[in-house]
Amino acid sequence: MYGIKAIAELILIHLHLQKLSGRSQLRAHTLPDNHIIRLLMDNKPYSPFFSHALSLGLLTKRQCGLLKSHMVDIDNRFNEVFPVFDSINPEFHPSNRIMDLFPNCFSFHLFSRSSNCSFKSRIQQLDALAIEFSFSSSDTLVITDASVKNNVASSIAHIHVFNKPVVKTIHCTINVTSSEAEFFTIRCGINHAVLLQETLKIIVVTDSIHITKKIFDPSLHMLQKQAASILSELREFFNHCSTNTIKFWECPSKSNWHLHKAVDTDTKSFNLTPLLPNKLSWDFSKKLESDNIINNWKMTFQASDLKGRNFLELVDNDNNTLEPTYCKGGTWLQFFGHSNTLCTRATRAITNHALIGEYCLRFFPNEEFPCLYGLYSIEMRWHILHKCRRFNEYWNPRRDSIAHFTQFLERNPRAFAFTSI
Repeated sequence: MYGIKAIAELILIHLHLQKLSGRSQLRAHTLPDNHIIRLLMDNKPYSPFFSHALSLGLLTKRQCGLLKSHMVDIDNRFNEVFPVFDSINPEFHPSNRIMDLFPNCFSFHLFSRSSNCSFKSRIQQLDALAIEFSFSSSDTLVITDASVKNNVASSIAHIHVFNKPVVKTIHCTINVTSSEAEFFTIRCGINHAVLLQETLKIIVVTDSIHITKKIFDPSLHMLQKQAASILSELREFFNHCSTNTIKFWECPSKSNWHLHKAVDTDTKSFNLTPLLPNKLSWDFSKKLESDNIINNWKMTFQASDLKGRNFLELVDNDNNTLEPTYCKGGTWLQFFGHSNTLCTRATRAITNHALIGEYCLRFFPNEEFPCLYGLYSIEMRWHILHKCRRFNEYWNPRRDSIAHFTQFLERNPRAFAFTSI
């Protein structure tokens, strides 16, 4: 039953298999260029290795047209996704990693969200940092931010150096995630800072401190190629002088620190309309595929009668009809999934499979199932939610809202229960 599956966040099996197939195709991008699967695919201009004797690139057009294989799907996927992994780069080798060779040259200053005073404290720290940097010619302050609108990512960095005008770097691209855009602007800011001859100390201020930690993460991740480029520049920067350092400070957007707010304003005000098609990033392709599958699930759910003719259409706080999803705790379960009893009664009410007159009448059409108070000839779900005096512990009439519907069930534990409580 589609209705039960939607409430339980169980996506339709054919859509789930479609998702798994797409993920397996993308997984091949994480393999090194000399892997046998990569060698079996068509030649790529960026690959330094020769193709296998049985590779797809050596097949004729007719053979390619007749061949139906998962390998063909993987190969086609390579034409739309640009490379982001670089697992065999020397920067990630255990004996050559910056985190091992220069452990004291970089640090992270995280923000504590325990209280509202933390915002004031962080603003004071950043103000003191900016004043300190304004009197030093060897310090460089890099403030970064990124914004994504309509699949167009704007990455902007402001570089502050003693007695010099502020340098702004602006980069735009399409079909990348916000994390990749944030990481790229950090990369651009560091690149500009290390090129300055007098710089001995770099401070990077960002609202995505978790992204900066990927720079020193040697495991396989979607930002490897960019991380390898940053590590190469930092290695040269640290080797140039043993006292050179880089520090990463977290500045939440909600703190509204004036220097970071200026960068944030620039990113949100910058508008660009892409004119040419572009390849997708690996993570964006995965996200786009998941979004398409969820949208397909939503359309199937709304258009099909398989969810049940008696399925209760509830709305959210914005008066939008609830639609199925498996993201962020699901659509329905995030409201009543914390209690098994509450979840059971809510599911009965939504699917109209509760022990009430309206349900019993389907199996015993010649019998009578009136309201116990005698006000209605048939005990109906609508009557229980809106009119019945047996369940009047919650006065709000908006029972079509998922929040008020849940509160009604919590305040009336006998509603849609099989036994009296």
